[in-house]
Amino acid sequence: MRSPLLADAPAIREPQHAPVAHVMRGGMIEGVHYGSVVVLGGGGAVRLSIGDTEAACYPRSALKPVQAVAMVRAGLPLNGALLSLAMGSHSGEEHHLTGTRLILELAGLTEDDLRNVPDLPYAPAVRDAWVRDGRGPSRLAQNCSGKHAAMLYLCKLSGWPLDTYLDADHPLQRMIAEVVGELTGQHVANATVDGCGSPLFAVSLHGLARAAARIATAAPDTAEHRVANALRVHPEMASGTGRDTAALMRAVPGLLAKDGFEGVQVAALPDGRAVAVKIADGADRARIPVTAAALARAGVEPRLLAGFAGEPVTGGGRTVGGIRPVAALDPPGAPAHR
Repeated sequence: MRSPLLADAPAIREPQHAPVAHVMRGGMIEGVHYGSVVVLGGGGAVRLSIGDTEAACYPRSALKPVQAVAMVRAGLPLNGALLSLAMGSHSGEEHHLTGTRLILELAGLTEDDLRNVPDLPYAPAVRDAWVRDGRGPSRLAQNCSGKHAAMLYLCKLSGWPLDTYLDADHPLQRMIAEVVGELTGQHVANATVDGCGSPLFAVSLHGLARAAARIATAAPDTAEHRVANALRVHPEMASGTGRDTAALMRAVPGLLAKDGFEGVQVAALPDGRAVAVKIADGADRARIPVTAAALARAGVEPRLLAGFAGEPVTGGGRTVGGIRPVAALDPPGAPAHR
């Protein structure tokens, strides 16, 4: 039954994305990244919308904090670093593997019980070392293994079937789908399978930002607060050493942030200001510069975001340009683009 408290599902359509960043070389626009951006104020009102923020999209791993809230509400007893790992897209570093093994041990399970897709570690340096050691793809090294271990742990505690925990009609996944609707404030538009094998729900970019804001502003005695606190205090467990989303959370006090494949990023502040970004072609190089610009547009001090302008454009071994977010993302009072 469709809840009357939720807005209609976002429309499934070709998104009407708009330019969100320019690739500058020698003072001229060499390329354009299209996408969509939404900026919410502390009260939830839309301060800025670029592109098509109401169309259905797949948040990919940016939805993991919402999945974690659902699991904590249902009785997942993890906290701190292990809870952050449960919403992670980790790099495959040793502390990620150790943490995932620990969650499985708490459940009385092993790596063989995981149903995510075997893969090599996500971080290039970690992956290269892994291959040099003669190791192949594994479920433990795959970047979503912490989430899958947490899902299995909750299933074990709840008496739910283990072999089918990824099925859409499994009690775990039905419960997660309900919480996705509640926190985004809208019915899910579509459901499919994410890269790791778990169900993936289509919501709007606006709904994704709204969910992040609700988690970031939750009262201390809630599952949302536990999830937000774990991610803020242990950002590297949800990502990895040197990863941009962890660095962004370290740079901006109180920020909650999560990235996802195909150019998705969400971030929210304790007062409810939030941003969500989708880069249309999935290219990663514009994701963080556009997110940083959106956060500045939301009122974050630009000096805190100075290190997130993206990789420079080089020519002949020297910097000749970079990624420049579009003028609509400039904070009020900023000098106009030349």
